[in-house]
Parts: sequence; structure tokens; C-alpha cells
Amino acid sequence: MADQLDSALDLMRRLPPSQIEDNLAGLIDLVPDLTENLLSAVDQPLKIAHDPVSKRDYLLCDYNRDGDSYRSPWSNKYDPPLDDGATPSSELRKFEVQANEVFDIYRDLYFEGGISSVYAWDLDDGATFATCILIKKSQDQSKKGQPMKGTWDSIHVVEVNDKQKTAHYKLTSTCMLNIETETASTGRVNLGGSLTRQSESDFPVNEANSHVTNIGRMVEDMEIKIRTTLEQIYFGKTKDIVNELRSVLGSTTMNQRKELSKAIGTSMANKPF
Repeated sequence: MADQLDSALDLMRRLPPSQIEDNLAGLIDLVPDLTENLLSAVDQPLKIAHDPVSKRDYLLCDYNRDGDSYRSPWSNKYDPPLDDGATPSSELRKFEVQANEVFDIYRDLYFEGGISSVYAWDLDDGATFATCILIKKSQDQSKKGQPMKGTWDSIHVVEVNDKQKTAHYKLTSTCMLNIETETASTGRVNLGGSLTRQSESDFPVNEANSHVTNIGRMVEDMEIKIRTTLEQIYFGKTKDIVNELRSVLGSTTMNQRKELSKAIGTSMANKPF
């Protein structure tokens, strides 16, 4: 079983990220015994549902699922309705409500749109609780006549171990990016992938530094780091590879520029100051 799971996860890492849902469904059909393990181990693009009670959209993931029902962070109700569905304790529910309000503001400031959801649950392995912060932003410029559309999905899972005046936080973050463009001259170009990073920190817990504040600080720093890395890897490296494969300018023009640059350098070196 372990070898099969390792092989399946290794295969998923080598398949196109833009087809992750189809690839995962195919793997589950091949090895049904690994269904639960694969669904919990493979991050998929976040799906959106609508809460008829609060009349707000929310994001679906494995952390707010119970059977075939999903719990809304806004109303704390399951859809389809579930009488004995798992819900956070009353104290943890207060944290969840506050966290959803805070990260809704965070999403609006950094993403200028999209949807966010925060879920929390109690743990039995010594940690106080765990929480998951989800953010999804989709942009379709093709509706405005520009051949570009993209999606950003953030999944942040935090384990919190409360030590009275301080707390230890373990953050695991996954960001998935997919960009697609299609024109008559270039055809369809699809660029996608994901990055997963972890960090651990200890912060004081008091009125000025609540769990929501500390977790928000960690998520903000991690998303900035991941975005910078994505920009360097996907765009910077892709540009370097394209330039190595084919230059925009011809060799004659490039040589002329090099000679001009060399002449300017020589002139500056010989110029008295």
C-alpha cells in the first residue's frame, strides 16, 4: 500500500498541473483502495459553493467535508444538511468567525476580489487546534477582449500548540497558479504549477497578539515569499530559457550593440576625472 501511494504521488508530480483533477480521477479509478489517501495528499484547485443561509460563497476542501456534505464557515451549517456533522467547539467557533472576518479583509486588500474561507477543528494529538485558510482568485481577461485568464489558489494549514502565554505555530502552505493565453499567432500557452512550503514560529499570546493576529502574520509573510518564488521560477526562468532558444534580435544587431557597449566602456575608462 505504501509503495503504491508513493508511486501514485510521484506520478502526480510529473503530470501537467492544469489537468490535476482528471489525472487524480484516473488514478483513483486505477487504485480505488488509495482514494482517501490520494484525496488528502493531493492538493486540487479549490471549488466554490453557495451558502443559502448566509447568502455568501465559500470554498470547499477536505477540512470542511463530512461524507458528501460541506460545512459553510458563515452559517456553520452543512449542505446537504447533516444532523451529526462535525463542528468546532463553541470557543473554537468564536475563533473561526473572527478569522473569517479578518481574512476576508486580507483577501480584499491583497487580491482585490476572490473568495476566502477559514475552518478550524480540535485535535487529539496534543496540539490545541488546527485551522485551514483558503483563498481563491480567478481572473478572465478574455471577457474584456484580452486572451488571458488565470487562477490563484492558496491553502494554508496551521497547527497551534498553546502554551498559555506563548504558542507554537506550524504552517504548511500550498499555492497553485495557472495562467492560460491563446492567440492566433502563438496558439494556446498554458503555464501552471504549485509550491509547498513550511515554517514554524513561536509568538506571545495576549490581547494585542491573538491567535488570529499571529497566524495572519505568518500567512502574509509566507504568501509574499511564495509569490516572489513563483515570479522568479515561472516567469524569470521561462524568459531566460526562451531567450536562450531564440533571440529577439538578429546576430548582426546583437554584435553591433556589443561593439557599441565595448566602445563606450573603453571611452569611459580612458576619460580623465
